[in-house]
Amino acid sequence: MSVSKIRYFFIFALVVMITISCDRDKNEVIPDITVDFTITFSDPEFFDLLYSPGTSSLISSSHRHLGLGTAGFDGNGIIVYNTGLQGFEYSAFDRTCPHCYSTEGVSVAVNVDAVYAVCPRCSTNYAMGASGLPQSGPGQYYLKNYHTSFTGYSLRVWNRK
Repeated sequence: MSVSKIRYFFIFALVVMITISCDRDKNEVIPDITVDFTITFSDPEFFDLLYSPGTSSLISSSHRHLGLGTAGFDGNGIIVYNTGLQGFEYSAFDRTCPHCYSTEGVSVAVNVDAVYAVCPRCSTNYAMGASGLPQSGPGQYYLKNYHTSFTGYSLRVWNRK
């Protein structure tokens, strides 16, 4: 009977550890907003994003014609990045620095510098090809990540089903 209790304890501990480690990747700092828009690659503004891995486009409120939430949280915009991994794969991140927002309550838009998003206030570098993981600086949280789906000549970006 005691072997059975020990087995259940280890199974429970394993489930708790997996749950905690998965939560680390999430960005619960930046509040959710409704994001649901589609980029059409026939638009000359986004043509390079289709064929050039490592390129990005900054989506802002001026792109409202694409759909909902193009301005991102607090109007900072959204970064769409061509990861170049396994064909046509894309990432989309909110431009709001999670470190500045969590520590100071300040909404600061990160700048794009090649494969990094860099916060001009706290100098945290976020790797766009690695799910927005902070690479250097004081930041502890990932950039807020949105879902992407590539279908032919369009890319849908959203955060709710």
